[in-house]
Amino acid sequence: MLKPADLPDSIPIFPLKGTILLPRAQLPLNVFEPRYIAMVDDALKTSARLIGVIQPAVEDDDEGESETEESDVEPELHAVGCVGRLVQFSETPDERYRIVLTGLSRHRVSKEIESFAPYRRAEVEWGGYEADMQISEESDDDFDRPAFLELLRRYFSMHDLNTDWEKIEQANPEHLVNSLSMQLGFETRDKQALLEAPTLCERRETLSTLLEFGLHDSPSTETPQ
Repeated sequence: MLKPADLPDSIPIFPLKGTILLPRAQLPLNVFEPRYIAMVDDALKTSARLIGVIQPAVEDDDEGESETEESDVEPELHAVGCVGRLVQFSETPDERYRIVLTGLSRHRVSKEIESFAPYRRAEVEWGGYEADMQISEESDDDFDRPAFLELLRRYFSMHDLNTDWEKIEQANPEHLVNSLSMQLGFETRDKQALLEAPTLCERRETLSTLLEFGLHDSPSTETPQ
């Protein structure tokens, strides 16, 4: 099991707009671009199998293609991302990867580094995120489940979203808040605010605020699983 002291000074970076990874949460991804297939290949050759997930620092209304597609200009990155351990992978008949990352720890990018690899790499700092790698789930002593679920039901109803309410009602606070933070279709800056929230309590408060704002927005097509 990796410990904070085992984390490397540099990691491969997978820039994904509108996608965040949080500690102890799982993120399934389809990897199809050749440079990121190479990144997965290289990660599988290491014992740690680490890949950093980070959002490009672009606004949602900016023109241009997603970082998951080929582009001549690499977008700037947000300062904070989260590294994940590659825990599952399978190859498809068309030579793509389906992978699952389990979040280990958030990190702050110091600088990008040159390498012979076709994908991006960065030097990162882990200070301030030591609690991310604790084994047990983070607690939220102020969590009012009935009030939160009532807000969530209103949001899902207004946006015509479906989900397994039995699972949601039984989920522990960390799994519930982190899964919703990752899966709901918030804007890039809002996703980043959820990622950078220092504690579970602050992330839940941020999420509640976004849900409240979302009650006044047009319906979304996102469907959490």
